[in-house]
Amino acid sequence: MKLDPEGYLVKQGDWDEGVADLLAKDEELTLTEEHWELIRVVRDFYARYEMAPAMRPLVKATKQALGEEKGRSVYLMSLFPGSPPKRLARIAGLPKPTNCL
Repeated sequence: MKLDPEGYLVKQGDWDEGVADLLAKDEELTLTEEHWELIRVVRDFYARYEMAPAMRPLVKATKQALGEEKGRSVYLMSLFPGSPPKRLARIAGLPKPTNCL
């Protein structure tokens, strides 16, 4: 797998669950079922809109897919500290969200 200078996959087709595990380890994360739920949400969002979500759309998509309790920025931050949209996109094999610094 080839990564760009920021650590995102160059070819999205190279992504699979094993690659996600490797990218998560690089982020010092161990993926649990809760992480995988969010990875599926962000990959579904990308399939629908052809872009990785920034924070507000990510919160909204998570709320719609997983319910009110998980559709909160505090929940996302607890699983993907720092910048959940960037970390999720990277681990999910998606491009960097366009409006994330």
